[in-house]
Amino acid sequence: MPEGHTLHRLADLHRLRFAGRPVAVSSPQGRFAASAALVDGRVLERTDAHGKHLFHHYGPDLVVHVHLGLYGKFSDEPLPGGEPVGQVRMRMVGATHYADLRGAPACELVTDAEAAAVRARLGEDPLRTDADPDRAWARISRSRAPLATLLMDQSVIAGVGNVYRAEVLFRHGLDPQLPGRELRREQWDAVWADLVDLLAEGYRRGVIETLRPEHAELSDGPVDASGKRVYVYRRTGEPCLLCGTPVAHAEHAARNLFWCPTCQSKRRKRVSRARRAARPARS
Repeated sequence: MPEGHTLHRLADLHRLRFAGRPVAVSSPQGRFAASAALVDGRVLERTDAHGKHLFHHYGPDLVVHVHLGLYGKFSDEPLPGGEPVGQVRMRMVGATHYADLRGAPACELVTDAEAAAVRARLGEDPLRTDADPDRAWARISRSRAPLATLLMDQSVIAGVGNVYRAEVLFRHGLDPQLPGRELRREQWDAVWADLVDLLAEGYRRGVIETLRPEHAELSDGPVDASGKRVYVYRRTGEPCLLCGTPVAHAEHAARNLFWCPTCQSKRRKRVSRARRAARPARS
């Protein structure tokens, strides 16, 4: 599933390609045809993203809301365009480029109030300047749910997906099963700041790479065709880049979860704290 940085990149790309001038909007597949007719030929006023949701604003009470889900994707092609290929839910044609949307579970025309309601259901987006990490912390610090659940809960943090979840937990040595209410505030502050940086880097580069500079040479190359260079995501059974322990995998809330049992052990953290507490005070 595309993560939040992908939607922010799309919002900015569509602003560059289409905003400020009339856009021809159609639905070759037919499922969006009636709504497409209402915005066809109108000026796209602005675009923005919140988490994994994209919004195209065409005027009062005319907002195209898109959620890419697991398989949704926008093309980006220069004109002239050819005939639509496959199940194209929505085609946008501007002055120089066209974009075809395929595979998205949500592509709908909503009012301003309905768009605001979608946003109200979403949590804090690390890529938005109006994000409030204190609101997310208020939810996390009271929750018995494990961090693996909370980080993927879009009503808590919007835009974090499977890759960023696995990687940020590893980068901070956090057990995915640690209940939110056992997380310390300073740990949360560090995790949030890291999510802001990681998603911003994903936005800039267009790919997810999570290795710290001092670990870049430990990886022997990208994990898959997308070019991800990561610590644990989709590395089941491979040695941890830092300690050599085989990376673990389990299904968690119908999604794949990856972690290092050694680097992210709760027991290791407790032993470490106990040893620090047992040290004699300095005179």
